[in-house]
Amino acid sequence: MLETSSESPAPVRAVTEAIKEYLDRLGPIWIEGEIAELNERSGGMAFLRLRDSSVDMSLSVMCHKSVLASVAPLPANARVVLYAKGSWYTKNGSYTLSAREIRQVGVGELLARLEALKNQLAGEGLFNLDRKVALPLLPKVIGLICGRNTDAEKDVVENAKRRWPSVQFEIREVTVQGAAAVSEVSDALRELEANKEVEVIIITRGGGSFEDLLPFSDEGLVRLAASCETPIVSAIGHEKDSPLLDLVADYRASTPTDAAKRVVPDISEEIAMIEQMRDRARRTLLNRIDLEATRITNFKNRPVMKDPHVLITSRAEIITGLRDRSNRSFGASLKLAKEELKQIKARVRALSPQSTLDRGYSVVQLADGQIVTDPKMLKQGDELRLRLAKGETKATAQGN
Repeated sequence: MLETSSESPAPVRAVTEAIKEYLDRLGPIWIEGEIAELNERSGGMAFLRLRDSSVDMSLSVMCHKSVLASVAPLPANARVVLYAKGSWYTKNGSYTLSAREIRQVGVGELLARLEALKNQLAGEGLFNLDRKVALPLLPKVIGLICGRNTDAEKDVVENAKRRWPSVQFEIREVTVQGAAAVSEVSDALRELEANKEVEVIIITRGGGSFEDLLPFSDEGLVRLAASCETPIVSAIGHEKDSPLLDLVADYRASTPTDAAKRVVPDISEEIAMIEQMRDRARRTLLNRIDLEATRITNFKNRPVMKDPHVLITSRAEIITGLRDRSNRSFGASLKLAKEELKQIKARVRALSPQSTLDRGYSVVQLADGQIVTDPKMLKQGDELRLRLAKGETKATAQGN
């Protein structure tokens, strides 16, 4: 490690040699990226610029033409994996990778990697349905992430304005393919997510090759979309295209036009629906009024409603009949009771001592009040008291 200070600075040669020594310890490495530039020069050497597929970073790589010929011809922006060793040139202070082997990453290998990433994200639950957020019924402001001056942008805006003229857009035009696509789309998504007025975000681009749509399967972008609270609509490519962003989005639209139709309702359809509901409500109300009017008419036509007093008169007749029957029953019972009382009275009178006296009988009592029932009870000269029907008299007992 160099020890320097303002009083004892290190010369340039010492610094470059120290850097070279440090980088030489790195050894050969495997690197993956996209070929941004390729120049074949005379002398058997070829120079290319290897660009990162997600961010705007690149490295200079040189190799023998024989190494490049093993994978030739390479298409534009071909994704490759190369085995290279870095070299630091102390003379001009530049770093260059020297490739010893180059392999083109085929579609099959990319699909296998995407499938592995898909399974990993699914295992973490990023694609679960319970994470999906419902789209707003009528958003006032829609965030739109799209390419610059693309048909996809026109499709979304024109169809949305046609369906609901008052809808507003926050449009972010970005690069939608290549090395800068992931970073620009991510930055635009963060910006729209931070805007509280934006109620839904549409990410769209037109169709393209499998490689063109790879940025929308980037792990960082997919995780960023999964963390957003604002609902996201993915409208990438055509129906057959299915980047990983489609799986994490809250709604997947088959085309940009479909995204516009799903995000905002059709004002003409809404007006027609309101008219239908109003007509239905009017018919229901009128039918209910007619039904109730018919019920009232039927009630009025009932006999009891035509002559309400019939309830009273009918009950009055019943009460009168019951009262007459009660009077007759009570009279008969009273008459029977009178006859029975008369008979009892006659029997009582017949058995009364007074009645016996009235027939000429008398009650003979001694002076002490004892009733004489046998002549033997009397003696000559006894004072007797005779009780007659109308008073009393005295007598004296005489012998025979």
